[in-house]
Amino acid sequence: MRARPSRTAAVGAVTRRGAPRIVVQSPPGVAPLIEPRELWLAVHLPQLPLDATTGAAPSPRAVVELQDGTSLIIAADEAARQAGVRAGMSAAAALALVPQLHTQAREPHREQALLTHLARLAQRFTPRVSLAPPDAVLLEVRGSLRLFGGHARLREQLLTVCASAAVKVALALAPTALAALAGARAGVGFVVMEEARLVGALAPLGLAVLRWPSEVLERLAKIGVRSIGAALRLPRAGFARRFGAEQLAALDHLVGRSADLRRTFQPTERFRARHAFTYELEHHAAVLAALTPLIEDLSRFLAARQCGITALECRLRHRHAPPTRCVLKLAAPESDAQPLCALLGERLAALVLPEPVRGCEVRSGELTPRAPQAHGLWQPGEQGGGPCVQAPALIERLRARLGVQAVHGLELRPGHRPEGVSRAAELHEARTPPPPWAVFRRPLWLLPVPQLLMEKDGRPCRRGPLRVLGEPERIETGWWESVGAGASPLACGAGDLQEVVRDYYHAIDARGARLWIFRERMAPHHWFLHGVFG
Repeated sequence: MRARPSRTAAVGAVTRRGAPRIVVQSPPGVAPLIEPRELWLAVHLPQLPLDATTGAAPSPRAVVELQDGTSLIIAADEAARQAGVRAGMSAAAALALVPQLHTQAREPHREQALLTHLARLAQRFTPRVSLAPPDAVLLEVRGSLRLFGGHARLREQLLTVCASAAVKVALALAPTALAALAGARAGVGFVVMEEARLVGALAPLGLAVLRWPSEVLERLAKIGVRSIGAALRLPRAGFARRFGAEQLAALDHLVGRSADLRRTFQPTERFRARHAFTYELEHHAAVLAALTPLIEDLSRFLAARQCGITALECRLRHRHAPPTRCVLKLAAPESDAQPLCALLGERLAALVLPEPVRGCEVRSGELTPRAPQAHGLWQPGEQGGGPCVQAPALIERLRARLGVQAVHGLELRPGHRPEGVSRAAELHEARTPPPPWAVFRRPLWLLPVPQLLMEKDGRPCRRGPLRVLGEPERIETGWWESVGAGASPLACGAGDLQEVVRDYYHAIDARGARLWIFRERMAPHHWFLHGVFG
């Protein structure tokens, strides 16, 4: 006896080009349903120009933009639309129709900022977020459905987030990004979970949702093609020849015939915020109080990225004078608002403001990942103890009071020429490899230019004859560089290239100071003072 086939669907996994897909095997006569590899959720902002305007203008209101010398309506609120105001209408015609209409100029930079803010909020649902300018955000949510309890609950939470951002949105869900975007623009509650049903769901939608050029839509309308379904039924070769290969590629992206690659949204890696004061500020304490909210926003910005900063710039704007710059250089990455405000207060106290302050701007340097640090068992200064955890705070306070150039790190550079063997560096960038000479052989305090010493009977003198100690250290290098042999040390600064042919000695003067001197090995064999030991 042969077993009858089961009428219930069996689930199995198949592989296509190495990628696993889930296929629902249906009874004979029923097409199988294929679960898509990707599932895109489109967030369309139909009233983005209206949502991005500043101020609270009374209703009815509309946003206008100057195009070809004519002020046109870009978006209008519900009250204006009910009165007959439509996008694309001239502002004069709209005011004639609704005399009490309040118009506001379009602000593209605020629209972009609002779209970017919404993309940041969307990253709490999925890491794959893409911008679809000028008025949409795309989320790939296939891997997030189980985490959020299905697509219905995910859409509800996303709508709550959008409401907190004070924007009106339309959502759509589809296996391809362009299909989800088209469904959201249509505003018909577009939800398609299977690839097999995608073409049928897209067919009744008008071609206007694809936002093709107007001349292409007009030519298609002349032959009776006004919907996506009618366009998909046209012969491919003739469609590409008459209406363009770009439109044919868009149809392939729409139904999933070809991959639609989207650039993943990456949030900005630097913080920048401005604040205009309602009245001018003259005292440093008042300026710091006004800057504190911006520093707190910076702290939240850094905490969300688990990063810190080692540089912070604050610009204070005046009425007539150029902006006053206040720069903080930090010894270690910092993200907490309290120490940043304390250091900024120290720097502001040392500034002389040319005029009262009308506004401010805060800019962060490059972000640095912050690694959690554990305290050691040994205390700083004990055997086996590490550096004191308060050292960066002390260094930053010294730099805030004394200036950035007063406290810096020291970095050794490869080479033997004493003038170029070290340089000033930022504390967090300074790297000090072991020097190629013996420890304490050379002093840390070098003169900017070697000082010519007096001589008496061929012996160097400084406040009396010098007592020369030990054997000389011969340095002979730089013969291949531009300045010719025999150039005087007095003629070349520390950064100049010159040949070095010297014998260095340790010497003690009449007061007991330990000096680092050298004698030229080439005529006229003068003696020079180059450094002082501590």
